[in-house]
Amino acid sequence: MRILFDSKDLRYKSPFGTVVPGEECRMTIYIPASVKTREVYVILEKENGQEHARFSMNYSICENEYEQFTARFSVDEPGLYFYYFNIETENEEFDLFKEGYDGTNMEEGDKWQLSCIPSDFKTPEYLSGSVMYQIFPDRFFAEGDVDLTGKMQPFWIHENKYDNPVFAPDENGEVRNCDFFGGNIRGIISKLDYLKELGVRVIYLNPIFKAWSNHRYDTADYKRIDEMLGNEDDFRKLCEAAHERDMKIILDGVFSHTGSRSIYFDSENEFGGGAAHDPSSKYVDWFEFEEYPDKYTSWWGVKTLPCVREMNEDYRKFVVDDDDSVIAHWIRAGADGFRLDVADELPDEFISFIRKRLKKEKGESLLIGEVWEDASNKSSYGKRRTYFTEGELDSVMNYPFRSAIIDFVTGFDNGLRFRDTVMSVAENYPPQVLNLLMNLLSTHDTPRIYSVLSPYTPPESKEARANYHMSDDEISIASERYLAAAFIQFVLPGMPCIYYGDEIGMEGFEDPLCRKWFRWDKVDNNRFLSFFRSISKIRNEENILKKGYVHVETEGHGVVTIDRELMGETVRAVVNISYDTEGYCPGQMLFSKNLRYYDSITGKYELGRYGFILVKKN
Repeated sequence: MRILFDSKDLRYKSPFGTVVPGEECRMTIYIPASVKTREVYVILEKENGQEHARFSMNYSICENEYEQFTARFSVDEPGLYFYYFNIETENEEFDLFKEGYDGTNMEEGDKWQLSCIPSDFKTPEYLSGSVMYQIFPDRFFAEGDVDLTGKMQPFWIHENKYDNPVFAPDENGEVRNCDFFGGNIRGIISKLDYLKELGVRVIYLNPIFKAWSNHRYDTADYKRIDEMLGNEDDFRKLCEAAHERDMKIILDGVFSHTGSRSIYFDSENEFGGGAAHDPSSKYVDWFEFEEYPDKYTSWWGVKTLPCVREMNEDYRKFVVDDDDSVIAHWIRAGADGFRLDVADELPDEFISFIRKRLKKEKGESLLIGEVWEDASNKSSYGKRRTYFTEGELDSVMNYPFRSAIIDFVTGFDNGLRFRDTVMSVAENYPPQVLNLLMNLLSTHDTPRIYSVLSPYTPPESKEARANYHMSDDEISIASERYLAAAFIQFVLPGMPCIYYGDEIGMEGFEDPLCRKWFRWDKVDNNRFLSFFRSISKIRNEENILKKGYVHVETEGHGVVTIDRELMGETVRAVVNISYDTEGYCPGQMLFSKNLRYYDSITGKYELGRYGFILVKKN
C-alpha cells in the first residue's frame, strides 16, 4: 500500500491550483495504518530551497486501512513555493515527494508546486475563451493603393501572390526578408466580416510599425505605421470597424530590440541623430556598445537587431511613461492590448511598467507574453520569472498545449502525456490566466499544423520543402489528424487561436514557408473552413467551454476524455486517435466526427479512428 496524495484531486488538496494571500489551503494525506504514523508535516519552501513554513497535519480518521492527516493553512505573501511532506513513525522519519502524475515516493522525487498570486490580480474576463485569429499583415489581403513614399529601401513586391516567399540566402549569404506581397490594413478591414463569420473576437497582428523587413521585427519607428501597410488613419479605421463588430485588436510589441536601421540606432545614417553615428545622440544610452560604434549587443547575435536597455530611464519613458508613449499612443489610437515579443528577454520590472500603463489607458486591455514553456515556473537568464506571482501578464502563448496535441494525434503519445500536460498547466496557472491562454497550433514561428501532421517525413532541403505538397495519401491522414487536433484546441480552456490560412488547410514548413499569401481562391466550399465555423459557433455559444474548469482522463490507449464543468453543468469531449472504441456519454450531442453510433437515451457511442464527440451531459 502506497501513501496517497494527488494535488489535482480535491480530496487531497483544496482549492485546486493557485491561491491568494490569506486564502485557506487544505491538504489531506492518506497513510497506511501499518506505517504507524506519529507526526506529519507539510514543508513549504521558497524557490531557493529555503524552508518558508512548516505546518502540522492533524489525524482525523482511519478508513479502509488508511489514516488521514489534514492541515489547513494560508500563505502570507505572493510567490512561487514548493512543498513536500515529512513523516515521523514509531521507527523512522522520512520525507515524501511527488512521483509521476499522481503518485508519491519516499526520499526521492519532485516537490509539488504552489503558486500564490496577488489578490488584486485581474484579467479581462470578458475575453475568456474567445476565439483568436493571428494575421501576418503582409500576407493576408490587399485593398486599394498605399503611398510607398518613405518605404525603406531596397524592397520589391511579388507580382504573383502565390510565389513562395524568398528563403534562399543572397550572394552575401544573407536572407534579407525584403520581398513583400503587399498585404495592408485596408485589406484586413475588408475581411472583418469574414472573420466575424468565423467566430473571431480577438485579432492579433504581427508587427505593423515602420521597418525594413517584411516581418517587421526590426522596428524602425515605433510611432509610425509601415508605409507598405498604410498609415495611422487606416489603423484607426481598422480599430473602429473591429469594435463595431465586437472584435478587439492586439498589437505586437517588440521592445527587447530595435532594427539597426531604425531612427534610434541608424546604422546607415539614413535619419541622422541615431546612436550608431552620433556618440552624443539622445538614443546612445538605449544600447549596449562594447566597442563604439561597431561592436554592440544584439538579439541572438543578429547584427540587424541591436538590443535595447529596457530599464534605461529614457527608453522606458519613451515606451511606457511619457504622455504620448508608444503604449499610450496606440491604445488611444484604438488598440486593445499588446503581445510582448520574447517576453523572457524583458525584465519583469519592465513588463510591470507596461501593464500598469496599459491598464491605466484601457482597463480591460489584454497583455500577452511570448513564452514557450510553463510560464508559472519559467527561469530565464538565471532568474525565475514572476509573470503570475507578481501579476504581470494576462496571458501567454500556450506552446505546451500545442506540443501535447501534436504528440497525441500523431500517436507519439497514448494520451498520458497529453493528460499530464493539460492538467499541469491548469494546476500551475491562475484560473483567470488559464481562460485567456493563446492556444495555438501554428504561428509565424512554427511550421503550419497541417504540414506537421503529415504521416511522412518532409524533404530534407528547404528548396524541396518550399515546393512540396502532400500526396493524396498524406492528405487523407493529415486531414483526419488536423480536425482532431483543432477539435481539441477548441474544447480546452483558453483562447483557441487560428493562424491565418489554417482554417482553409494551408500547407507550409518553417519560416518563411509558413508565411505565404492567404489562398483566397481556396475559401469557397472549403471543408476545413466549414468545420472551423461550426466548432467556433459552438464555442461561442457554450459558456462552459469558455470559462469551465477542465479535467482530463485517459487510460492510455489513444482515447482521452476532456470534461469542462461550470455551475453544475458539464460538457464532455471524447477524442479517439486509435482504433474503434466505445463508451457511454448520455446527453445532448453538440458536435461529432467519425461517430459510428450514438444512442441519445443510453449515451452509448462508438467512435472510429480520429473520431470525436462533444456532449452536454444530462
